Parts: sequence; structure tokens; C-alpha cells
Amino acid sequence: MISIDTSFTILVYYNQKLYLCGMKCRPLLVFLTSLIIFINSCGFQKILKQGSVDEKYEAAIKYYNEKDYSRSLQLFDQLVGVMRATDKSEKIYYYYAYCYYNQKDYTLASYYFKRYSNNFPNSPQAEECQFLSAYCNFLNSPEYSLDQTITFEAIKELQLFTNTYPTSKRVSECNDLIDKLREKLEYKDFRIARLYYRMYDYAASIQALNNILKEFPDTPHKEEILFMIFKSYHKYAKESVEEKKKDRHIKAINAYNEFIVQYPESKFLAEAKSLKEKSKNELDAMYLKDQQKISQENKLTQQKQK
Repeated sequence: MISIDTSFTILVYYNQKLYLCGMKCRPLLVFLTSLIIFINSCGFQKILKQGSVDEKYEAAIKYYNEKDYSRSLQLFDQLVGVMRATDKSEKIYYYYAYCYYNQKDYTLASYYFKRYSNNFPNSPQAEECQFLSAYCNFLNSPEYSLDQTITFEAIKELQLFTNTYPTSKRVSECNDLIDKLREKLEYKDFRIARLYYRMYDYAASIQALNNILKEFPDTPHKEEILFMIFKSYHKYAKESVEEKKKDRHIKAINAYNEFIVQYPESKFLAEAKSLKEKSKNELDAMYLKDQQKISQENKLTQQKQK
């Protein structure tokens, strides 16, 4: 079997010779290149199917160092089981996980990094592998519009790492990654709340917006959220039945006051003041109507007494 290094030397030699021949020699160069690739492929298949355990191990490490992760992974796949009880098992699991990681298969990489840290907790690489297991989940976290189950799992695993290795140099990075994942979750919830508002489901919008403030008190959207809570209460009151309008307009005014205290110079101030005045006018009209009703009832009572 011709080694990869030997094949490369031959290829370079013929490439230099054929370059002098000009365009007419290009087909021969293509043929030689294909032949060398074929020979090396045959060598790999021979090791894969007929090689001893030691030959497969050495070849797997060699392919890994050459960044041929696909071939390396195929060989490690055969070695994981048969060398489980040997002194090389730890190293095999380590390379095995990294093969998946380097091929961007973050689901399996996360799984095998976690297995490594669980199986070899006293290894110098245990901390590294536990971090990478969580980091792979971070990389797998989808865009905000999709299901965020893996995002919650990533946050959980990153938090577990910081608890397990509180003095690690990676703790700061973990906290940054957690913040990014939480921002994604917060943005998803914010979009859902705005969707409720656009669908005229003001009760659901109010509930969703308040939940964001409880779950993400440092949200960068706090100004708009407080404004939308007030606006939703105002719209909710406007479309309510008569007996519920008063209570909801009062809640709208209270929401406005909370908003204006925190953001007295808000970009939404002009609209907020306009809507507040409308709620106030509604309350004044309802108060006047109530007073007139009371006055009429008192007159009727006095007439009956006469």
C-alpha cells in the first residue's frame, strides 16, 4: 500500500514534470491524481475490513491528525467497543467525540463529550468535555421561531458546568452563552406577545407581556413592553362590556403611570398621553353617568316618601 505521504510526493514530482509539457499532459495528470486517490482508498478499506485492532487505532489517529475525520470516525467506531476495557479507551472516546464535533454533528458530539466526562471524571480533559457537551447544545440551538427545547437544555447544561467547575476559566464564557440563549427566548416570547396584540387578544397580550417582565427583568424591550401593557389595557377596556369597562380603564391608567415613571421621556410618550386622556375621559363620563343615576334614584326615593 502506498502511504499518503509517498503518494503526495509522487504527485508533486509528476506535477512538476507535467507542468513543463503544457496543456497536452493535463489528462495524464488527472489520471495519476485519480489513481493515487484510488490506491489510498483501497488502503483505507483494507485496514477497515482486515486490519488488526492496533493497525486500526494507529490509522484512526493518523487520519484524525490529517483532519480526515470521516475515515477516522469509521475506524474509531469499530474500536469503541473492542477497546473499552483497555488503557486506550479514554483516548478513543476523546477523539471519537471530536470527530463528530469537527464534522459539525453537534448532537452526537454533545452526547459523546458528555459520556466522556461521565466515564472519566478524573481525567484532565473531563472539564473540557463537559463544557463542549454544553457548547454543542448551544450551537444546536435553532432560530427563535422554532421549538426551543434544545435551547433550554443548553442553558441547563451550561449552568451545570458553572456549578461543577465554579473556578474554571470557562465560567465567564458560559455566562455569556447563557445570556445569548436567554435573549433568544425573551425575543421569542416578545414576538408572541406582539402577535396576540395584533390578533386583538388583549388579555393574552397583557399576560404574555407581564410574564416577560417577571422572567426577564433586564429585557432590552422593557420600555416597549410597559407601553404595550398600557396600550393593551386601553384597547381591552374600550372593547369590553359596559360593566367591565370602568375596572379596565382604571388598570390602563395605572399601567400608564408605571410606564411614565420609568420612562418619562419615552419615544412612545405622545401616543401614551393621548390614549391616557381617552381612558380618563371615559372614566369621567362613566363617573358623571353614575352620579346622574344616583341623583335620579334619590329623587325617586324622595317622591315616594312624599
